[in-house]
Amino acid sequence: MLRNRAEENQNGTRERELRLHLHLPTPQMTEMKPRQFEPISRCSCNKRSSQTVASDLDGTLLRSSNAFPYYMLVAIEAGSLLRGVLLLLTSPLAYFTYIFVSESLCIQILTFIAFAGLRLRDVEMVSRAVLPKFYSGDVHPETWRAFSSFGRRYIVTANPRVMVEPFVVNYLGADKVLGTELVVTKSGWVTGFVRRPGVLVGERKRDALLRQFGENLPDLGLGDRETDHDFMSLCKEAYMVPATKCEPVPSSKLLSPVVLHDGRLVQRPTPLVALLTFIWLPIGFFLSLLRIYLNLPLPRSAVRHMYRILGIKLIVKGSPPPPQRNGESGILFVCNHRTMLDPVITAVALGRKVSCVTYSISKISELLSPIKAIALSRDRARDAENIKRLLQEGDLVICPEGTTCREPFLLRFSALFAELTDRIVPVAINTKQSIFHGTTVRGWKMFDPYFFFMNPTPTYEITFLNQLPEELTCKGGKSAIEVANYIQRAIAGTLGFESTNLTRKDKYAMLAGTDGSAGPKKDKAQSSRE
Repeated sequence: MLRNRAEENQNGTRERELRLHLHLPTPQMTEMKPRQFEPISRCSCNKRSSQTVASDLDGTLLRSSNAFPYYMLVAIEAGSLLRGVLLLLTSPLAYFTYIFVSESLCIQILTFIAFAGLRLRDVEMVSRAVLPKFYSGDVHPETWRAFSSFGRRYIVTANPRVMVEPFVVNYLGADKVLGTELVVTKSGWVTGFVRRPGVLVGERKRDALLRQFGENLPDLGLGDRETDHDFMSLCKEAYMVPATKCEPVPSSKLLSPVVLHDGRLVQRPTPLVALLTFIWLPIGFFLSLLRIYLNLPLPRSAVRHMYRILGIKLIVKGSPPPPQRNGESGILFVCNHRTMLDPVITAVALGRKVSCVTYSISKISELLSPIKAIALSRDRARDAENIKRLLQEGDLVICPEGTTCREPFLLRFSALFAELTDRIVPVAINTKQSIFHGTTVRGWKMFDPYFFFMNPTPTYEITFLNQLPEELTCKGGKSAIEVANYIQRAIAGTLGFESTNLTRKDKYAMLAGTDGSAGPKKDKAQSSRE
């Protein structure tokens, strides 16, 4: 005990010497009477472009003061479902600790269970590919109004820095995050413990601000709770964000919308949502098996009726052209890409035999597919030959985006298909999923159809547009790129989506740190997932 006290005294002496050396105020110098902070609605945003703001995150820049959903997302997406269940079971203890013991200990418990034993690279990918979608749907409008008006923006948070940094930097324009740092081994594994000085709560937030700014303290401080008062008191101005109900900032009002994201969960996994999701999981899996395997042996004309019985909602709009006659080539149905089930559901909507080509399909998916599915090789000449051959055999479905997009955006269309036929029918596809996403980048793609059908009422809406007139095809003098861009705009207009120039390669670079190819250069683990 005496030894520990000696070490504490020595550390305290070092801190005081450091503060004096940097001409920073000591704790005794910064002690002051409790200040009464005005609400954020009183904050003026005029002439702030040259000033600095320091803001808390949970309950301040975000509407919700509860960070549990984001720890749950890390636990599930970077870890496993079992880790998520363990975190949920521990949540009552964490909340008890928060209320009756300390906020710092509560965060240490959540951090250890969610992060211990994970690879740092996996945590970073989840923070970049999964969390921004959920963070962006919870931005506080009043705080964002003030925060976005400043030229230099800093986040001071008790959450692990690695968890929040990608979102606040890329979507909120933060210059730096002062957050809790995790202990990571030399080989890149997260231990679950936090580095000194510990969780940034109360005085530790103040100290972090002093170390960062020295004497040039921020012009404005924003917080939402009493433990934020310490760092807010250092700022020239400070405002509190009251806990009131309000609508989140539309994602279009942030620095950039979230176009691409990954992860299986559709809703923010609050404790209640997480509990209901885990309860539904075995029920949904059994239901997905029925929905997939009961339909495989049925004739195409009966599948749509079985969909109604099994709770699958299929909405079909428009009138597709009749099947090919003898001597004619098949019709090329050009679809936007929502899930890997797009060609299958399109075939059900048509009620006739079709084939499809896809950029990535596992051997199991190919064997279980109720329609003929051919994988594209990314060799232009070989792919063109395969598409022509399939069109001679009958109708063909193709998704020229090359990969799926969950949000109301369309990725760039590859133009190869436009060079091969002038019998083109655009097809606009939209889906609705309430619990699980039926697509993944980092996960096991072979389970995508199961996750889609695990939703209580999975919904597909398919709209067949009019066949392209000859003058809008390559045969009518248009270039392949012009045809592809026209179809992209037509589908986007029908769905109310926005067209982009993003590609499959952009998506995989952003969400998985790869180029999205399925060639031999990929490592064994990634190849097995595809």
